[in-house]
Amino acid sequence: MQRRYITVDVFTDRAFGGNQLAVVLDAGGLSTTQMQSIATEFNYSETTFVLPPRDKANDAEVRIFTPVRELPFAGHPNVGTAFVLAAIATEPKPRLLFEEKAGIVPVDILREQGRVVSTELTAPQPLSRLAQLSAEDVAACISLTAEDIETARHAPQVVGVGTPFVVAEVRSREAVRRAKPDAAAFGRVLPRDGAFAVYFYTREVPAAETPCERQARMFFPGASGLIEDPATGSATVAAAALFADLDPAREGELKLTIGQGFDMGRPSLLLTRVRKRDGRIVSAHVGGNCVQMMEGTFRLAGEG
Repeated sequence: MQRRYITVDVFTDRAFGGNQLAVVLDAGGLSTTQMQSIATEFNYSETTFVLPPRDKANDAEVRIFTPVRELPFAGHPNVGTAFVLAAIATEPKPRLLFEEKAGIVPVDILREQGRVVSTELTAPQPLSRLAQLSAEDVAACISLTAEDIETARHAPQVVGVGTPFVVAEVRSREAVRRAKPDAAAFGRVLPRDGAFAVYFYTREVPAAETPCERQARMFFPGASGLIEDPATGSATVAAAALFADLDPAREGELKLTIGQGFDMGRPSLLLTRVRKRDGRIVSAHVGGNCVQMMEGTFRLAGEG
């Protein structure tokens, strides 16, 4: 059986930027073990597998795999998968509904002159604020000092809206730039409350990096050790929800453009918005542009 796939660069408007994603379109009949092996073969930060929905009210079941594990929810895989499905659809829809381990994920589609240009997901779960970590522990994971970690607004904390991450603020753009993952510290500090990865950001953004209002990086364990992700939608939307939760405003919408991947040569722009009503977060969103890169087919040995 020939199975189709399309790869896209996500959270960018130019080829070879953003975060790579492989979307396997004909995933019916694949076992979990086979999906994991295919994701390891692609070796992108994530690969998605599109299956028929369990409920006909939805558009697809989407399973998300890193090279080493399945995820209940992730950001750039949803944004990119929705972009691919909307681009090849014979019947345009303004919104797609994906069934995932973390719940139903709505993804809105933006078209210009009939062409799909960007998509935006709604986080499937409310904000969870879990364990706090010391500045020393987080700094060790990213090869910085405790003095580089800013704790005035919030301590480093495990937060999530579908998948948990450690989120920490760093004092300067220069510190973000010189950060490196430390395997020994990662092994000692994580996982914590389900979080395997450290997402860290700074509010200090040079004029040359506008329109970004934050610059972020994310380190996580991969198949060949600790690696960096150029655009992490699920961590970004969780961080945006945390910012909104900390904001004293009780009503309205907080919008931020967050840069990621700049320090690894794959600049990404992630557009976030979080809606608050009566002091409570009612929805959190992240979206951006995508660029289709490659398409093809493969056949697994032993299949017809």
